[in-house]
Amino acid sequence: MADPVTEENVCRVPELCCECGQAHPLLDNHLYNFQDEVDDELICHICLQPLLQPMDTPCGHTYCFKCLENFMQEYNFCPMDRKKLSFQQCHKSSLLVRNLLDKLIVLCPFKAECQQTMQRCELEAHLHNRCPGFKKYKSELQRKKNPISKGKEDPPAKGETNMPKDPEVPGGGSSLVAESSGAAVVSLGTAEPGLVNPAFEETEEDLPQRTSLVAETTTIEIHREDPEEELGMRIVGGKDTPLGNIVVQEVLRDSVIAADGRIAPGDHILEVNGVNISSVTHCQAVSFLRHPGPVLHLMVLQEKGFSTKAAQQDCSSTAREVIHVTLVKRDRSEPLGIKLIRKTDEAGIFILDLLEGGLAAKNGKLSRNDRVLSINGQDLRQGTPEAAAQIIQTTESRVNFVILRQPGVQLGEPVEDGSTSNSSSSSNGGSPVHHRRRPDQTHYRRKSNYQKDLPQGYVSHEKTVAIKKEPKESLGITIGGGRDNKNKLPIYVTSVQPIGCLFRDGRIKRGDVLLSINGIDLTHLNYYEAVSALKSNAASHSVTLKALEILSLNSPEPSLDIREQGFSWSPLWITWLGLPSYLHFCQDIVLSKGNLESWGFSIVGGFEESKGNQPFFIKTIVPGTPAFRDRKLKCGDEIVAVNGVPAIGMSNSELIPMLKEQRNKVTLTVVSWPGSLV
Repeated sequence: MADPVTEENVCRVPELCCECGQAHPLLDNHLYNFQDEVDDELICHICLQPLLQPMDTPCGHTYCFKCLENFMQEYNFCPMDRKKLSFQQCHKSSLLVRNLLDKLIVLCPFKAECQQTMQRCELEAHLHNRCPGFKKYKSELQRKKNPISKGKEDPPAKGETNMPKDPEVPGGGSSLVAESSGAAVVSLGTAEPGLVNPAFEETEEDLPQRTSLVAETTTIEIHREDPEEELGMRIVGGKDTPLGNIVVQEVLRDSVIAADGRIAPGDHILEVNGVNISSVTHCQAVSFLRHPGPVLHLMVLQEKGFSTKAAQQDCSSTAREVIHVTLVKRDRSEPLGIKLIRKTDEAGIFILDLLEGGLAAKNGKLSRNDRVLSINGQDLRQGTPEAAAQIIQTTESRVNFVILRQPGVQLGEPVEDGSTSNSSSSSNGGSPVHHRRRPDQTHYRRKSNYQKDLPQGYVSHEKTVAIKKEPKESLGITIGGGRDNKNKLPIYVTSVQPIGCLFRDGRIKRGDVLLSINGIDLTHLNYYEAVSALKSNAASHSVTLKALEILSLNSPEPSLDIREQGFSWSPLWITWLGLPSYLHFCQDIVLSKGNLESWGFSIVGGFEESKGNQPFFIKTIVPGTPAFRDRKLKCGDEIVAVNGVPAIGMSNSELIPMLKEQRNKVTLTVVSWPGSLV
C-alpha cells in the first residue's frame, strides 16, 4: 500500500513542462511570460498568444501549428476570413518570421529564485543549465516522487545543453549554426538546412556585452507621383533559390526608394500591398514589386545590428522619433551649413552644429544632436562624416535626410576617424573632403578548380548563327553588360529591333549572351570594345555569331514582359545563376576583424542529399560588423572559395568550421550578379 503522505506531497508538486517551465496540458502550446507587449502581427488569432511554430495559410494568415491543426480537425475554413482551407495547403512560416518570434524576450517562470530575462529560444537551455529555481523544482519533484532513491539521479553535466527542438523538421535535417551566447543572426536550435552564421565565436568576455541582434518589422508606405515609375532598388532571392526570402541588394541613388530613405540593402521584404511574398518565386516577387500604382505598402524585416543591455534600457526609457527632412540646393556647389561628427560611445553620424544663415538653419527642421540614418537612400547608420559629406556634395538638388531625434541627449566628444585627421565634416564645400582611396577591385575569370555544374533547373544552349546580308544592313540589336560593368558581366542582347538581319533570321533573342562574332571573342571585352567589334564586323557580307541562351526551367519569365515602359531591360538576377562557370568573373574580398568581433554575415546553400550541390550565397549582412563596413560584400553574392579552398561540393557543416577557424582575417572569393531591378 502506498504511503498516503507521499501521495499527498506529490500532488502538491505540479508537473511542469521541461521546455517552458510552466504547467499546461501535454498537447497544448507552451506558456511564456513575455517582458514586453508583443506586436499584434505576431499573435495567433486562435489562442491570442504569440505564435509558436507559425504556419501560413494560402490566404495570408498565420497561426500556431497546434492551434491550426486542432481547428482544422473540426472546420474546413480559415478562422479569420472563413475562406475554404485544408491543413495540407498550409506551410511553415518563413525563417525570418520564426527568428523574430524566437527573439522575443521572456521572463524566467521561477521568479522567486531567478529574475533572468532571455530570448524565447534560449529559455529551455536556461532552465536545464542555469536556473536555480528549475534545479530546485526538479530536486523537490524527485524527492517527493521517490524518497527512497533521493539523490541517486545525477544532475545534468556541467555545460550540457538541451537545445529546443523543432518538431516540424525531421531529425536528420541540418540545424542552424549560430555560435553566440544570446546573440545570433539566426536563433539557436531552429532547423533550416543550409543557413548558418559563421561569424560568432563564443567567449566569456563577450557574454556581458552582446545580448541580442536587434531586428524589427516595419510597414513602409511608398508614394509615387508617376504610378509607372520604377522603385529604384535591386532584389535577390525567392523560394526557388537557396536564399528563400526576397532581399534588397541595392538601392539606386536618386530613386523613389532612395528619396524615402527607410529601405536599405539587406532588408527582407515580407509583404507587398498585403500579399505575403516571403515564400514566392523570384519572378513572382518581381511582378508584385513592379506592379504600377501611386501607393505601395511594404512590410520589411530590418536587421539593426547588435545591442547591449545598456542600449536596450536607454531605448526603452527614451522616446525617439524618425524624421524625414528634404533640403533643396540651388546648384551642386551650394553648402548646406551642417557640421557632422562621430561620437565616442555610439556608431553613426550626429549633427554637431548648424551654421547661422546656412540652408539647413533657414529650413529649421534639423537640430543639433540629430543622428543621421541615411542621406538620399544611402545607409549611414554605421557611416562616417566624410561619407555623408561626399553624398551631399555630389547631389545636384534635393538632399533627403532621414534622422533619429532623441530628446535630451548631449553629444559626446568627437573622435578621430582613422581615415582622416579630423572626423567632423562640413557640407560647406569650401574645403575638400579627403578619402582613403580603395585600390581597384581585381576581377579574374573563375579558375578551373572553382568551376561547377549548372544548378538544377537551368539549361544553357550554345548556338551558332550564320547570316548572309547586305554590307549596309545593320544587325539590329542593342547590347548591355561588358567587363567594365561593376559586376563584370558578359555581353548580352537587350533588344532585337524589327529592322536588321537578326530580327529577320529570328534565332538571336533578347537575353542571349554573345560569345563571338566572326571568330572574335567577345567574352572578355568591355562595353565599348564590344560595340566596336560588332559594328566593324557587321559591314561584311556574312556574319557568324556564337551565342548562349540561358533557360530557367523553374522560373519562366514571359509574364514579366507585360510592362517594361520605364524599365531599361536587363536579365533578372535569377537568370545569371544559370550562366556557365567559365563565363564568371570572380573577385577576392578580404575581411579583417578583432578577436571579439563577428564576421557579420550568414550564408545559405551547400550540398544537401535531397537537392545535390547548391552554391553558397550571402543571405544576411549585419550592420556594424566587418562585412558591413567593408561595403564590397552584398546579399546574393555567391561564395566560390574561402582562402583559396573551393567551396564547390561542400556541405554547410564543412564550410562552417573553415570560416570559424579564421580568427582575424579571411579571403572570400565571390561572384556577384546584379539584383533584379524593380
